Amino acid sequence: MIGELLFAPFIEFSFMRRALVGCLALSLSATPVGVFLMLRRMSLTGDAMAHAILPGAAVGFLFAGLSLPAMTLGGAAAGLAVAVVSGFVARSTVLREDASLAAFYLISLALGVLIVSTRGTNVDLMHLLFGTVLALNDDAILLLAGIASATLIALAALYRALVLECLEPTFLRSVSRLSPVAHHAFLLLVVLNLVGGFHALGTLMSIGVMILPAAGARFWARDINTLIAVAVGLGLAGGWAGLLLSYHADLPSGPCIVLSLGGFYVISLLIGREGLLTAWYRSTRHLEA
Repeated sequence: MIGELLFAPFIEFSFMRRALVGCLALSLSATPVGVFLMLRRMSLTGDAMAHAILPGAAVGFLFAGLSLPAMTLGGAAAGLAVAVVSGFVARSTVLREDASLAAFYLISLALGVLIVSTRGTNVDLMHLLFGTVLALNDDAILLLAGIASATLIALAALYRALVLECLEPTFLRSVSRLSPVAHHAFLLLVVLNLVGGFHALGTLMSIGVMILPAAGARFWARDINTLIAVAVGLGLAGGWAGLLLSYHADLPSGPCIVLSLGGFYVISLLIGREGLLTAWYRSTRHLEA
């Protein structure tokens, strides 16, 4: 009975297997990127960039409909443009980068919705905002797999520089010229993974697979290697659980996946090694001793 609940949908239906493969690819690539976003205190920056890809994807939709290449290129171009322009504004004016990103994110979100509304339907708008993970085709799966492969290779090459930039950014800038290279390469990885997540979960949900597993893993791990491993595990578990919840309860798949990831975050918050209930239990044991 339990086996049927957990495995039967993926055995019987190819669209469920495709969705699971898509979640696997996102968990392997987006969650490690999310760990570094969290360690660099850039979680809200990632959220802003997730919404910034919408107008580019909307322009691609305007010219080519629901075309994977057009929407991918448009979303990537818009995300990179917002990252570059907001950084330029932050360096050239009194406005800080987070405020600049927030301003461009709001403009981008409104512009994207407006562009889709001029030609598309409410269904098209829902597709862009919330994704269609249960409708992933071969091209989308290959795109997610390619992004995951490129991300893992890039993270392996830049790992030391990224870790140093998280822990001692001043030291890295003083001893190496890799600091700006690592920073801009990392922003590129963020945009690529947000574009990949956009096809599965939409612009409003794609950041969830980056941030929630990373935040949950923080309550279980203390070193970066373990943090990444636990985050990937939580991402896989959340994707699996969300797809099962969506199938058995007949609910939208994207929100179910993000809610499942949120559920694992709450569990980690409560009973993780650094969780609230664990800390309370340790304090009571200490008082008793």
